Amino acid sequence: MALRVGVIGGGQLARMMIAPAVELGLELRVLAEDEGMSAQLAATAVGDYRDLEVVRAFVADVDVVTFDHEHVPQEVLRALVDDGVAVHPGPDALQFAQDKLVMRARLAELGVPQPDWAPVRDAAELQVFLDAHGGAGVVKTPRGGYDGKGVRVVRSADEAQDWLGGLAEGEALLVEELVSFARELAQQVARRPSGEIVAYPVVETVQRDGVCAEVIAPAPAAAGRLVEVAEGIGRSIAEGLGVTGMLAVELFETDDERILVNELAMRPHNSGHWSQDGAVTGQFEQHLRAVADLPLGDPSPRAPWSVMVNILGGPSEGTMGDRFAAAMSEHPSAKIHTYGKAPRPGRKVGHVNVSGDDLDDAVYTARAAAAHFD
Repeated sequence: MALRVGVIGGGQLARMMIAPAVELGLELRVLAEDEGMSAQLAATAVGDYRDLEVVRAFVADVDVVTFDHEHVPQEVLRALVDDGVAVHPGPDALQFAQDKLVMRARLAELGVPQPDWAPVRDAAELQVFLDAHGGAGVVKTPRGGYDGKGVRVVRSADEAQDWLGGLAEGEALLVEELVSFARELAQQVARRPSGEIVAYPVVETVQRDGVCAEVIAPAPAAAGRLVEVAEGIGRSIAEGLGVTGMLAVELFETDDERILVNELAMRPHNSGHWSQDGAVTGQFEQHLRAVADLPLGDPSPRAPWSVMVNILGGPSEGTMGDRFAAAMSEHPSAKIHTYGKAPRPGRKVGHVNVSGDDLDDAVYTARAAAAHFD
């Protein structure tokens, strides 16, 4: 019988695990939140991932559980572990991707470089931090934020009063120094339960309105010390937190050439979509290998450069399907991936990958192919 991998969450990351699961001889099953989600082809159940009994019923028929997102509550995860279910990544690791305050505290214990930060519970505490950091800071909700949501640059404590006023007893917001950075990077590593770990090349990510728009792999002008530091950070976090599966570490390269950790994701990540077509082993196959505790694949690039451009929003008229023929005809080297989502402003509905020997040509082709879906 094939190893049965259960994925909680029916979004595009689960969708993109389907093909490599078939190729690896794994049986993929998905617990989707609703009917008609991106991974509907592999959805064997629909239900609330926050309901322990719903999740228990789903995992009763799988060998290992992994995730399309990090939002499954800790009490559900720990109940599964107590039931003897193989959960990768496990709750002890996932807690650091679920709560940014918990993450910051643990990274400090590990000695990982990161921005100055503090928990703040009221306007007075926030203002003290701002005054000590040039009058500006980045306030984040510790849980639930993504793609720029739950993040706010403030220059006065009053600008976060609505969030502060909504805190329950014992809760706090996270405030970080406003880092002056030259660019944003991302380092991905994969780790299997038995301890084997491999690292992908560090990449440059381009954000627009808080959402990843483009990725260049490897990051231009990234050599020597920068590559060593980024990979070392990724490996130390994966091992220090006990991550199993894919780990993405979002990084700042500061104006004074420091590398600081921004955020973590313990699953396949937008910064690694280039690897589907541009690496010997793409991140979705690698994640499945890792959580199934199979030997990890080679993460090396297949070409000198790979570029990923997100398709954001989708066409204002017609459907995604209407645009495929023209995009494919004009840009035959482009690999187009869509998520089965309805167009909506700002929504990630697909991405384009292009690899080649010339970076400028790869960037142009990827952007031009993606533009067909505007």
